[in-house]
Amino acid sequence: MVVEAPEISVVVISYNMAREIPRTLFSLSSPYQTLCPRGRHEVLLVDNGSSAPPRPEDFAALDVDVAVHHWPKPTHSPVAALNFGLAQARGELIGAWIDGARLASPGLIDACAKASRLHARPVIVTENRHLGPRVHPLSLRSGYDRRSEDALLASIAWETNGYGLFGVSTHVDSAASGGPILESNAIFMPRPLWEELGGYDEAFDSPGGGAVNPDLLIRACALPGAQLIRIVGEATFHQMHGGATSGDPDVFDRVLIACSREYFRIRRKPLRPVRDPGWLFDARLGRVVSPP
Repeated sequence: MVVEAPEISVVVISYNMAREIPRTLFSLSSPYQTLCPRGRHEVLLVDNGSSAPPRPEDFAALDVDVAVHHWPKPTHSPVAALNFGLAQARGELIGAWIDGARLASPGLIDACAKASRLHARPVIVTENRHLGPRVHPLSLRSGYDRRSEDALLASIAWETNGYGLFGVSTHVDSAASGGPILESNAIFMPRPLWEELGGYDEAFDSPGGGAVNPDLLIRACALPGAQLIRIVGEATFHQMHGGATSGDPDVFDRVLIACSREYFRIRRKPLRPVRDPGWLFDARLGRVVSPP
């Protein structure tokens, strides 16, 4: 029996995210994602050495095609595990979630699929947002924690009100407005572009991958003939989990400095955001709104 490959693959990295990953996978499930019936997309969950690794049976109740992999050589960098996941992907459009603690808005997958048809070589990025009143390193200083976040999510019944996540989160960058963008946690490209890039550069071996995600975006946008497409009206929402660049406020600045130094050491140039405004694709209108 030949199993038809899905149109879209989403690779998600996890590490000690027992609280967060079930929510992330629910947000990628068919009932939650609009116009995404079972079979249209697959999720590849690659665990990078969790103390209690996720198991397929943990997600059996979710209406989502998910394959759970355990990376056999885990380190503090998720880059090799992420490249492994990309190599397993069967879809022609592939998205990468380097931080698995991110919820998706309900139309994100379909919006990225529609955007991918606008150009032969699209680099599709989505807005990064943090749950809570401020970005997480600052929210932590004012007492925001996992318990606060659990109550916040319960207050909006997010499972049936996914767009309500916008009202209880704050933006991190200007991805959706055409301003400078350093990275996207949910970046989608056709398979040939991933192959041209060779995936993520494993020279970036700092905790959390260091500057590998910005590096990927910079390199992707520099590919010959590539077209940056920014999704308007959809986003990912970061859950509190103590990640390398969004957790402990006392180390946040040091981590950013270390990332910048690592990038300079590898690329021999300063780390700078992508300033190309690209195209703004409004997911709800179904068309490019800028340039008009």
